[in-house]
Amino acid sequence: MLVITLVDRVGSGLWASVSVLYFTYVSGLSVAQVGTLAALAGAVGIAGAPIGGRLADRLPLTRVLIALQLLRALASLALLTTHAYGLLLAFSAVGSLADRAASVLTRLYATRVAGPDRVRYQAVNRTVANAGWALGGLGAAAALTLGTDTAYRWLLLGDALSFAAAALLTRRCAEPPSPSRTVTGSHAPAPTARPANPWRDRAYLAYVASESVLFLDDAVFKIGLPLWIAHASSAPHGLAPLLMVLNNVMVVALQVPLARFGATTRAARALLIPLSAAFALGGATMALSSTGGTVSATLLLTSSAALFTLSEILHATVSWELSVALAPDTAQGAYLGVHGLAQSAQRSLGPLAVTGAVATGPVGWTAFGTVIAATCLIQHRLVRARLHRTALSVPPVTVSEH
Repeated sequence: MLVITLVDRVGSGLWASVSVLYFTYVSGLSVAQVGTLAALAGAVGIAGAPIGGRLADRLPLTRVLIALQLLRALASLALLTTHAYGLLLAFSAVGSLADRAASVLTRLYATRVAGPDRVRYQAVNRTVANAGWALGGLGAAAALTLGTDTAYRWLLLGDALSFAAAALLTRRCAEPPSPSRTVTGSHAPAPTARPANPWRDRAYLAYVASESVLFLDDAVFKIGLPLWIAHASSAPHGLAPLLMVLNNVMVVALQVPLARFGATTRAARALLIPLSAAFALGGATMALSSTGGTVSATLLLTSSAALFTLSEILHATVSWELSVALAPDTAQGAYLGVHGLAQSAQRSLGPLAVTGAVATGPVGWTAFGTVIAATCLIQHRLVRARLHRTALSVPPVTVSEH
């Protein structure tokens, strides 16, 4: 599954960085049309997470994942067949839906296979994923030096082929055990208890709502930092891509080593305290970066990027562990599907939040970091009562007195 992640992310890296350029220069869409297409496709994709999770509780996970990977491949190939706006929108929406569903199922597979080691697996998985994104981005940059429509089409084709390869590789993965599907013999009665419904679980829904805020750090690197550097900072514009490189390097270097601090459910909850401090300091250094000259602005923005990257690393560990620990074993797919809505919602809320911070200046960035920091503390308190009723990630061990 780690190999599948690498193949998938290399393909996504080929396409994600040039999709806007493809729709603009190859398909001939206007800026407004490209923006609307991305927004509507993303909105449709929000439904993918709960749909994928629900299917995984009822059907063999690997079969559903293969179907979704093939659907992603077909949606990408379909984009090559037309420049009609309506069809491009429909194909992009189908691809977005399958992408969000596949993300949840890949995570669920890891949860069921890795067991108590799921936090370490998640750390290795994120490291591999970031390496894949970087390789794909380098491939896209090399292809774009040609500057032809054919180069864009080859990148899109490479994205489609990566999904097809992922589907083939998934066939080699064994089906993990699922507590939500029970095999009964001829003399054993079928289970009558209905699985838990995450939509009726107010505590879990409140947790997911808080997660939507904590995922906002993603928009900082994609939108917030570039806009702030361009419009409100004396730092050189070339700093923006270098901070993206810093983000990737830090994730690859630190995700696995830092994961050990959240190896159990109780430890993951405790990480919310330093995570709160990292978010608050990240917002404060962003605010201060507009008050000095070129050197001080560069140093403060670099510090802010490092702090938000540290926040991303810590939150990835906390989120992975708590989202599983708070979910009943018999409905993990459905619960993780609902949790996936938090990241999907962030794709809509994130751009609005960071552009609002840029527009309001230093006060906006201070408020941005403070609000997320406060949400960390709220989540820390929110999950306490629920975790007292659930087992720790690591099963208890009986130790002899001798």
